[in-house]
Amino acid sequence: MTARDDGSRTFRNPMRVHGPASPGRIEKARNPAETLKRLAGYFSSFRMQLFSVFLLIIVYTLLGLAGPYLMGVAIDRFIASKDLAGLSSISLLMLAAYAFSNFFQLVAGWIMAKVSQTALKQLGNNLFTHIQELPVGYFDRNPPGGLMSRLTNDIDAINQAVSQNVTSLLASVLSLGGIIIAMFLLDMWLALTSLLVIPLMFWFTQFVARYTRKGFRELQQQLGEMNGFMEESISGLKVIRAFRRNREVTDAFREKNCKVFSASVQANSYALLLMPLTNVLGNLFVIVIAGFGGWLALKGLVTVGIIATFIIYGQNFIQPLRQLANMYNTIQAALAGSERIFEILDIPKEIDSVPVTSGLQLKGEVEFDHVSFGYEPGHPVVLDMSFRAEPGQTVALVGPTGAGKTTIINLLTRFYEIGGGTVTIDGRDIRDIGKEALRSRIGLVLQDTFLFSGTVLENIRFGRLDATDEECMKAAEFAEADRFIRQLPGGYSTVLSERAGNLSQGQRQLLAIARVILSDPDILILDEATSSIDTRTELRIQKALLRLMEGRTSFVIAHRLSTIRDADVVLVIDKGKIVEKGKHDELLERQGIYHHLYMSQFKGLAI
Repeated sequence: MTARDDGSRTFRNPMRVHGPASPGRIEKARNPAETLKRLAGYFSSFRMQLFSVFLLIIVYTLLGLAGPYLMGVAIDRFIASKDLAGLSSISLLMLAAYAFSNFFQLVAGWIMAKVSQTALKQLGNNLFTHIQELPVGYFDRNPPGGLMSRLTNDIDAINQAVSQNVTSLLASVLSLGGIIIAMFLLDMWLALTSLLVIPLMFWFTQFVARYTRKGFRELQQQLGEMNGFMEESISGLKVIRAFRRNREVTDAFREKNCKVFSASVQANSYALLLMPLTNVLGNLFVIVIAGFGGWLALKGLVTVGIIATFIIYGQNFIQPLRQLANMYNTIQAALAGSERIFEILDIPKEIDSVPVTSGLQLKGEVEFDHVSFGYEPGHPVVLDMSFRAEPGQTVALVGPTGAGKTTIINLLTRFYEIGGGTVTIDGRDIRDIGKEALRSRIGLVLQDTFLFSGTVLENIRFGRLDATDEECMKAAEFAEADRFIRQLPGGYSTVLSERAGNLSQGQRQLLAIARVILSDPDILILDEATSSIDTRTELRIQKALLRLMEGRTSFVIAHRLSTIRDADVVLVIDKGKIVEKGKHDELLERQGIYHHLYMSQFKGLAI
C-alpha cells in the first residue's frame, strides 16, 4: 500500500477511537437484536450441540435444586425418626445429585467452549480474509490499530461472552426460576416472605457491581495510558537521552503510576466489598427465614426440613444474581464488538469484474489519456493528465510533495480507479485487465520499505514463492545485498525482528529491491527507492538498478534529482498537472520549474 500524496491525509489516535470506554459508561451495540441475529448465524451449524448444552444445563440445574430438597426430606423423615439406613440412602442420593450436577456442568462447558471456538475461528477467518480484500483507500481512512482491535479485542470479547457466559447465563436464569418455583411448591408463606428479601438482595448486588465495573473501567483506562507511555518511552529512549529528558519522563511515569495505584485501590475495594455484602445479605435471608419459619414451625404449619431447604435455597439465590450483574457488561461488550466486526464485513470488497488472467505478458507501452482523479469528491489530485511511455523507457516523475506523483502510481497499479479518462497498457484499458494479473507484472519498490517477520531468504522469496534458494541469492547479488546478508549472524537464515528492526533502513531497502528483482516484472516502479540509502551505497546500487530497468518500462519518483539524470523522459508534476516534460538537460536549459528544483538542491537557492 502506498501513502496518498495529496497532502490531505489526516491521522487519528487509534487509542482515542478504540480505547477503553470512559468511566461509568457501558459500551452497547446500537442494534443489539440485528447483531445478535447475525452472530447466531455462525452457530447455526451447531444446532445439535447447542441443544445438547441446553438439555445439560436443565439437568444439572434441576440436580442442583434437588440437593437442598433431599436434605429437607432427610431431616424430616430420617433424622427425626432416627432411621440410619434411610439417612444413609438419601445421603448417597444427595451425593449422586451433586456429583452428576457438577459432571454435567463440566460437559456442557466443554461442548460450549468447543462450539464457540470453532464458530469464532470461522468469524476470525472471514474477518481477516475480508480485510485482505478491502480497497486500498479504506486503509488510508482507517488506522491499523482499529483493525487490530477488531481482530483481537473484539473477537476475544465475543469469545468470553459465548464460551464462558452463555452457559452461566442460562444456568443462572433457570436456577433463579427453579428456586422460586420450588419455594412456592414447598410453602407459599415462606416463599412470599423470601420474595420480600430478594429485591433488597438484588438492589445491593447491582449497586456494588455497578461501582465495581466503574472502578475497573477506570483502572483499565489508566493502565492503557501507562502502558502506552512506557512503550513510547522505551521506543524513544535515544531521543529522551539526547535531549536529557530522563528526569521529566521518570516524573511523568511516576504520576501515571500513582493514578494506576489509586484506581486499583478503588476498584479492588469495591470488588472486595461484594463478598462481605453478599454474606451479610445471605445471613439476613437466613435470619428472616429462620425467624418466620420457626414461628410457622411452632404453629405446626411447616417442618424443620422445609425451613432448612429454604435457607439453602436463599443462600444459593445470591450467586445467580451476582453472576447476572457481572455478565451484563461482558455481554454488552461482546455485542458491541460483534457490531464493529460486522461493520467491516459489510464494507464492499475491492471490485474486479475481469476474469482471472494467467500468463499475462506486457510490452510496457503505458498511456495516460486525459486522466482525472481525486481521493475525495470535489478535491481532484490529478487533472486532465496525458502522457505516453514507450516500452523500455524510463519515466521520471518530479515535483513537490503533494503534487500527485504517487497518485499516478496508485492509478497505474489500480490501487484506485480513475475518475475520468483512460489508462492503457499495450493499447489495452487497464480496467479490462484483472487486478491480480496486472499487479503480477508490475514491480513496486516503495519509500517506506515493509519486511515481514521471518528469515531474510523468506522475505526475498515473497517476490516469487516458487523461487529456489539459489534464485533468491542471485537476486540479492543483483541488488548488491548479498555482501551485507552474508555478514549477518545467520546469513540468509537470519530471522528479522518486528519490522526488520535489526537492519538499517538502507539494508531493508536493498532487500526490497532484491524482492522485486526476483519477481521479474515487465513494468518497474521505484517510489523514492534510494531515498533512505547513503550516497556511497546509492552509487553502488545505481548500476544494479540500471541493469534491472534495462528492457523494462520504468517509473521513477525521486526528490533527489541526481537519481533521474539518465531518464528518457522527465515529467514535472505540480498541482496534479504536467507543467514540464523533457530530458534532464533540456529541462535545465529551459530554466523553468525543474531548473528551479535542481538548483535549489545543488546550488543552495530557495525554491
